[in-house]
Parts: sequence; C-alpha cells; structure tokens
Amino acid sequence: MGVGLADGAVSLSQIPEQSWFFGALFLGALFVSVFFVMATTAQKNGVSVASVAGKMSVVVPVLFGTFLYQESVTILKVLGILIALLAVYLASVKDEVDTKSGGMLFPILLFFGSGVIDTTLKYVEVNFVPQEEVSLFSGSLFGIAAVFAATIILIQQVRKKTSFGFKNIIAGIALGVPNYFSIIFLIKALQNKDFESSVLFTVNNVGIVILSTFVGLLIFKEKFSLKNKLGVFLAVLGILLVTIA
Repeated sequence: MGVGLADGAVSLSQIPEQSWFFGALFLGALFVSVFFVMATTAQKNGVSVASVAGKMSVVVPVLFGTFLYQESVTILKVLGILIALLAVYLASVKDEVDTKSGGMLFPILLFFGSGVIDTTLKYVEVNFVPQEEVSLFSGSLFGIAAVFAATIILIQQVRKKTSFGFKNIIAGIALGVPNYFSIIFLIKALQNKDFESSVLFTVNNVGIVILSTFVGLLIFKEKFSLKNKLGVFLAVLGILLVTIA
C-alpha cells in the first residue's frame, strides 16, 4: 500500500537505501514489542491499567519536543497539558474492582515504550522523511512490523503456545489499515510548521481517549462513571487550552 501511494515509481530494492530505513526498522520492531507488552499488561494488570499507561506516555514526546526542539513553554500550555494528563487518567480508569495484580514492570514498559514510539517518530520525521516519501516510509514501517510479528507468531506456533487462523489475518488487516493511515496523517501533521509536536501529541492522545470512551459507552455499553464524565470534560478543556496556547 505504501509503495502504491508513493509519489513516483519506487522499487522495493531501493527501500533499504533510504535515509529513514533504519528508523522504520527500529519503529517496526518497537511497534510489535509494545503491542505484545500492551496485551500482557491487559492480561496481568487489567485493561484499565493498560489504557492509562499507554495514553499517559504522551508526557515523553511532550518533554522531548519542548527541550530538544525548543518549543514554546507558557503557563497556559503547561496547564493545558497537565489537565489533559489528568483527563486521560480519569477517562480511562474504571470503578470496578480489579483483582489482577501483575506488578508494575509491564505498565512501566508500556509507558516508556509508547512514549519512545512517538518520540522516535518525531525525530525520524524531522531529520529523514521528506514530504513526498511519507506514504513509503509508513508502508515500510508497517511492513517491517508485519515481518517481526509473523516471526514471533511462527515461533509461538512451533512451540504450540498459541493458535492462528484466518480470523487473525482479517483482524490484522482491520487494525492495520486505519493505523497505517493514522501514521501518515500524524507525520503530515508533524511536518506542518504551524503545529508544535508537544501540542499535537497531547491533542492526538487525548482525542483518542475521548473517542474510545464514547465508543465504549455507545457500542459496548460500558458503565460511564462520574470520574469518566469528569475526565471527558477535562479532556476537552485541556485540548482547548493547549490549542489556544
């Protein structure tokens, strides 16, 4: 898909020669690793903990953008980011008692892993990815991730630790296609000089939390607690403050 959407003719043999290839290689491996860490966190610590750990990681690229790229620091912006972080927690946390207690290792790994993905994406975009190669870069990234995932699944199949069927392929495509385009749009937004990465990542992550909260409420009939309602309200407020700043 990335080759098909790329500007001009591109040969697959030329991809390893691109300046962004090693960035795509690192991100592809990290994508798969963080995905498995997320699944393990949900199993050992609960879905709520996994959701909070993954979304709170926005603080990593925000700090990275602020200090490395000398992005603006204003009281309004800092206040908006802090409110957004609180909103992520409140919107994600569930009131149900979770008896799972898998320790803090996997939530911490998920927090830093998710943060490193966003941070590396920004770094590679700034230094190596031209605007005309965004589709090719994104396609290569997901292709590399698919190779890593297939290798892990094959090893698990040989060890008979998991089952794999046609439904897994369908689910992979259903998840992969929207994620592919989300990466393209995110990179293009990062390349827009009118947006600072600290603002963009905050709005992006908080927006995902708001959307997933409403999807859970409307489609999966999840319970919407007072904390969740307050979290959504603060999320909107945080986005407004960060955008205005």
